[in-house]
Amino acid sequence: MESITGALGPLFLLILLGAAIGYGRWPNTTFWPQVERLIYFVLFPAMLVGILATADVSQVPVGRLALVLLGTMGLFGLLLWRFRGYLGLTPSAFTSVFQGAVRFNTYVGVAGAASLHGSMGATTAAVAVAIMVPVVNVMCVASFVVAGTLGSGSLGQSTRALAKNPLILACLVGIGLNLSGVGLPGWSRDTVELLGRAALPLGLVAVGVALRPAALLRFDRGVIATNGIKLLLMPALVLLLAWMVGLDPISRDVALLFAALPTATSAYILARQLGGDAELMAAIITGQTLLAMLTLPFWLQLVS
Repeated sequence: MESITGALGPLFLLILLGAAIGYGRWPNTTFWPQVERLIYFVLFPAMLVGILATADVSQVPVGRLALVLLGTMGLFGLLLWRFRGYLGLTPSAFTSVFQGAVRFNTYVGVAGAASLHGSMGATTAAVAVAIMVPVVNVMCVASFVVAGTLGSGSLGQSTRALAKNPLILACLVGIGLNLSGVGLPGWSRDTVELLGRAALPLGLVAVGVALRPAALLRFDRGVIATNGIKLLLMPALVLLLAWMVGLDPISRDVALLFAALPTATSAYILARQLGGDAELMAAIITGQTLLAMLTLPFWLQLVS
């Protein structure tokens, strides 16, 4: 337990530092949104390209990892739609609950995997991101389309945004460079590596800045359902599937980590743009991030 808390503790402290900065609105209200854009469009994609372009991906059981992660995510996505009527939510509120159940915070995931298992953990996490990011984005945009909450947005705009997603493009570029044998020649490797180093600490602080403690006052059936799926049921199913397909310990830990991650802070932006319940989304993001500080160490200790 000490090694797990030692690996995850600094990550949580950076998130809490960000929460304190966000509460004090320092240095100003416009600074952090611009930092988030820098992380999302430059730093984190650079890190993914750097890892995927040079890693020995053959050591990662990509097929079995995809089966575990996508199978779990797809199953709970379908179950949420099946029991949508039971939850008694408005279409806009349901889309936020759906996002809360299936999206994941990539910054915490990659940082946690690297802290637990070093470079091999980071490589496996980057492969997990490449597998999950395109699918989860399609699922979430589809939920808005089916629920009929697009509002001022349109399916065409959503599709174009999906095609230009920097994380998806970074994964494609990194995998392409790897498979072609080009890699990152000359100074490009050191340059990309330096950019990537800034992504995780800044990303974790930005996660904390985006938290909205006041949103925790909203607590209803939708919040209970999405938190229960994301932090309890999804990790449990991933563990079962990982055992059934025989994942190695590192791949199992990374799969478990990604299954138990809190939802992405970018879900709030998507909810606001496509007609979702943004306030409910803020409550889900904040609650899951804080609860994950307890549930993540529990799940990882369970398999250690």
